[in-house]
Amino acid sequence: MINPPRNLRARPTTDFAKENLFNVLVNIVDFEEIDVLDLFSGTGSISYEFASRDARSVTSVEINRVHHNFIRQTARELRFENFYAVNANVFLYLKSCTKQFDLIFSDAPYDLEGSEEVVKLVFERNLLREEGILIFEHSKEQDFSSHEKFWQLRSYGSVQFSFFRK
Repeated sequence: MINPPRNLRARPTTDFAKENLFNVLVNIVDFEEIDVLDLFSGTGSISYEFASRDARSVTSVEINRVHHNFIRQTARELRFENFYAVNANVFLYLKSCTKQFDLIFSDAPYDLEGSEEVVKLVFERNLLREEGILIFEHSKEQDFSSHEKFWQLRSYGSVQFSFFRK
């Protein structure tokens, strides 16, 4: 059980939504064969889920230094290998990233202006490998169904996951 300190101000993905998401993913990805990029990592809970399923690599990007330090420390305590905690602005990271990933997960704060820019940058910068998947967590107010790379929507209470495929 991960117990983040009280000074972490993240809104983690609900356990219900996370459990359902991973129940879906187990049928569409081979965890041991994927490189994962987790954007707006917050407490790092999504990154830990991938790492605990032996993802080939997990890169966790978080701008808040307190959150980043917590993620790095927790990954070290859990002895995750091939786990990279990056303290950076997600948008700047995406604009300069040269690596490709098999799965990119983005959980921007729901009230973050321009968060949908992540979807645009991932495809503009060609950050997904062939058959790669982008999962963008968002509120019910956002709708990506008309996006050319949109694949499916999964809804769990107030949590929406839009899936995009390369």
